[in-house]
Amino acid sequence: MRKMILAAALASLAFAATAQHSATSPVGKWKTLDDKTGKVMTISEIYEAKNGTLAAKIVEAVGVPATCTTCSGQHQNKPMVGIVTLWNLKANKDGTWGGGNGYKPSEDRSFTAKSVKLVDGGKKLEVKGCVAFICRTATWERVD
Repeated sequence: MRKMILAAALASLAFAATAQHSATSPVGKWKTLDDKTGKVMTISEIYEAKNGTLAAKIVEAVGVPATCTTCSGQHQNKPMVGIVTLWNLKANKDGTWGGGNGYKPSEDRSFTAKSVKLVDGGKKLEVKGCVAFICRTATWERVD
């Protein structure tokens, strides 16, 4: 009986730590939304890269073609799944990430990833990207 109670207590602590981590870290899976329609375009996964920065890649094509026909260069006519869309994101002292780069396959556009910030208790992510001095913010929703 003691072992069962101890196991249950440890399991609840592990669950609490995981839940807290998800509210403070963007690591995990996210729905990317179309700027105009609000419909889900892809499921992207944010992960820690080997160099200690954060990166994101498409893991599921939902509302986009399976092949990137709008892409040029290295992504032209390649599968959407696997395309890296954010990289070299560094942690800032204010709890955001930035100073990295990004690529939006649907527009075949590279951008500077100025800011990545968790909002709504970690349920949403605001990704601010800039091309020259023109910036836009996209909202991603966490996948449960």
